Order: sequence, then C-alpha cells, then structure tokens
Amino acid sequence: MSKRDYYEVLEVNRNASETEIKKAYRKLALKCHPDKNPGDQQAEERFKELSEAYAVLSDSQKRALYDQYGHAGLDQGGGFSSGGFGGTPFEDLFGDIFGDIFGGGGGRRGGGRRGDDLRYNLTIEFNEAAFGLETKIQIPRHQACDTCKGSGARPGTAPQTCQTCSGHGQVRFQQGFFSLTRPCPDCGGEGKRITDPCSECHGSGLTRSQKTLSLKIPAGVESGNRLKLNSEGEPGVQGAPPGDLYVVITVKDHPIFEREGQDIVCEIPISFAQATLGCELEAPTLEGKVNLKIPAGTQSGKTFKLSGKGIPSLQGYGRGDELVVVRVETPTKLTARQKELLEEFSREGGEEVHPMGTSFFDKVKELFG
Repeated sequence: MSKRDYYEVLEVNRNASETEIKKAYRKLALKCHPDKNPGDQQAEERFKELSEAYAVLSDSQKRALYDQYGHAGLDQGGGFSSGGFGGTPFEDLFGDIFGDIFGGGGGRRGGGRRGDDLRYNLTIEFNEAAFGLETKIQIPRHQACDTCKGSGARPGTAPQTCQTCSGHGQVRFQQGFFSLTRPCPDCGGEGKRITDPCSECHGSGLTRSQKTLSLKIPAGVESGNRLKLNSEGEPGVQGAPPGDLYVVITVKDHPIFEREGQDIVCEIPISFAQATLGCELEAPTLEGKVNLKIPAGTQSGKTFKLSGKGIPSLQGYGRGDELVVVRVETPTKLTARQKELLEEFSREGGEEVHPMGTSFFDKVKELFG
C-alpha cells in the first residue's frame, strides 16, 4: 500500500511552519494515542502514521528531501522503524510532546549542571563608546556557600545517592509500545539527595553575594553590542562549570553628533551673510574644535568632510569621518534698515524682490506661458 502524503497526514499545508506542524501533530497524536484507545488497532496504526509524518516534517533536512523527491527521497536515506527515524530514539522524539501529559520532559541527567548565564545592562556616554573606557561593575549573583563549600550538606556530612534513580537523575517508564524518561521526582534530576542540609544555605549550596568586576570597553562599540565575560555567571551545581556574564551596551545620545556607522554627522547653522561671503568658523569634533573654511556661495545643506574625526573601528583599524552639514538660517525678524539693504541687494543683482526668487518664476512662465 502506498503511503499517504505526510502533509495530508498531519492536515497542514506544504508551507506550514515548524510550530504549526508541531501543533497539528500534538492535537492529532493525543486523539489517537494507544494509551487513550486500548485495543483499538486502527488508532494505533493512525498514531504510527502521524509519528512517521512528524519525524520527517519536523526535521528540516528530511523535510527538504521529502519536498523535492517525495517518499522515494527518504527511502534513499534510510527508512522509518519503531526503533527510531534517522537515529532519533522515540523517547527523544516524543519527550517534548507528551512530557506535560505524562509528567516527563527534558530534565537533567544526574551529576553537575552548568551555571546559568547572567546579563548586565551598561549605559555609557557617546564619547566613551567612541574611545573606549575601563570601568568597574557590581554583579549580584550566587556563589558557593562558604560553610558547606557548595555541597549543600551540613559540614561533616555529604549528599547521599538517590535510591529512586540510583544516582542517574532520571527514571524510565513505559508508555504503550515505547519508553520515556523524566527527571527523578525525588532528587529533581540531581542524582543525589541531601538528608542533613547546611544551616547557612539551607541545602542549596549557594549564597547571595555581589562581585565587583573590572571591565574594559573597546573603542567603537554601539548600542546593542554584547561583551562576554567567561565564567562570571552563576556557579555550577556539584562542581560543574559556572555560566557566563553578558554585558549589553547602551550608548546615550549626543547633543550635537549623530552616528552613522563609523562616521558622525554634525549640523552647524550659519548666517546668510556667512554663506554668501564665505567665512571661517570653529567646528566641534569629538576631540575639541577645529577651524573649518566655508567658501563664498555655500548653499544650505552643503556637507564638509573632516577625515579621520569619526568613530574608531571596533576591529582596531581605521577610523570614520565627521560630516559637517551647514544649514543657512533665514532671519525671521529684520529691522527697517536691514530690509532696505536686502531690497537694495536684490536690485543690484537685477532681481525682483519676490519670496520664491525670479529664476523659479521664469521657469514657470516658460512652462505655462
């Protein structure tokens, strides 16, 4: 008998996302699971069909093969059997699907567990991001209890091997035709139990503390960059390595400069007279002021480049530029004498005094007569 299309089996379209496929499988598999339909051979066969379809469509590589070649493509790479698909045992394949129903789930295998990673948000000034800085930060975290040295047991005693799981941290149980594992309910997956807890940490093996760390921020960082400090996270359990600390950078806005990659942009207002006649002015940079020559006839929006005055490269080579944009300010309040001089200026240039300028209206006349 030919196999049905896997998408048809799971009742999803061919463009279904991984989440949609998993949701469809969960819904249908729960409905026809053998434990919910004892003695129903049809339900068991349907469950196997669903499991086979899910095993393929939940694996990106197998799904790609199936989409291109159909069932024939999968036959070339190894078939589906009750022992697993592509080397994936049933207990791993279905543990996340049925863990919440049967009380299972991922869980730890006995022994130590790596400490959790920590995140620290650090806000710095614009100039500090540009040129780097060295600072100190205080990290609230746990540390191994000094009284019990992190064992959790009262000094002079030691944790005992869990009798329920024999120190493995997991227990195995049967569900229909396959078996599942889950964390041991008595030791929480640790494989050991503390019968006489430490009075200082109450059996956790950890106490709360704050640690001061020296931190070097490299030049060129920007908001969103993360610095990783190895082994500065939460301590591990039962001798396992600690987690890491991630420092996430936020850079404050600058009142004058805006950053565009490695370049910085600065707008400088100049007067009509300065733009017309030209001038020399002081332009601000990240390292102080520099002289900038504005040629006569400069138009509003003209950009001048100050090479090498931008942000250093985070990789340690090169530096961006500073782009100075001049904005010609139009005076809003004029004295009678200033108006008289401007009108005289316009007449000397052969212009009519008009808000939009003669050249613009000449073009309008050419277009529309």
